[in-house]
Amino acid sequence: MRIQARLFAGLISLLPLPGFACDLALVLAVDVSGSVDATEYRIQMDGLAQGLRDGVVSEALVRAQAQVTLIQWSGQSRQEVSIPWTGIRDFEDVETLAQAIETAPRPWRNYSTALGEALVLGLTELARGPDCKRRVIDLSGDGYSNEGVEPEAVRPLLARADVTVNAIAIEQSEPELTSYFYEQVIRGEGAFVETAIDFRDYPEKIRRKLVREVARKTAGTLSPLDGRTADLQKFAQGRSDSAKDFQ
Repeated sequence: MRIQARLFAGLISLLPLPGFACDLALVLAVDVSGSVDATEYRIQMDGLAQGLRDGVVSEALVRAQAQVTLIQWSGQSRQEVSIPWTGIRDFEDVETLAQAIETAPRPWRNYSTALGEALVLGLTELARGPDCKRRVIDLSGDGYSNEGVEPEAVRPLLARADVTVNAIAIEQSEPELTSYFYEQVIRGEGAFVETAIDFRDYPEKIRRKLVREVARKTAGTLSPLDGRTADLQKFAQGRSDSAKDFQ
């Protein structure tokens, strides 16, 4: 516990002072633990890539001049940064990131579920990464933490660093996982859990999740003189179900 406390204190000291070179720093944290088979892994990665390509999501990322990184996580000491911080300046950058996610190799296949360790890695990357107004960890998982530091123990550190954690709970084998994520994992103003009944449900749910955490926040900062502001706000508030206004 003392080692963890020293680690947490060190992470806080690394966090930059407010300067805000961009609006959003987003950590995409994907579960690759042993409960995720090869087909389910492919569904996650392809679904995440398609979610980023959604017209509303990509529009919001460009407007935010977002910085995005991908981590893959499993058991204790088995989390890695698969795609380093990537700046989103235009739609070509979104496509480059989506393709990198689609082709990212899977680092592990048969290990435990260390949710807290994944959050620590996400916070570490935010501490080392760009100075953005909003810092968000987008975590997906299909099971309870069963190894390493408990996710609840990381929440005070996340609060001190003003990091928001949202989650997508894949309830294929754990029907109460959404409640667990609400109680133990997420934090921050407006933090939420999106529920996927199974992995087949994941692509649509991750798209909805990205819209909710990226587009809705960005819509509130757009200039009223922008002709597409109303369309983005309408979609982000759930009054539209497609990105056709942005095509």
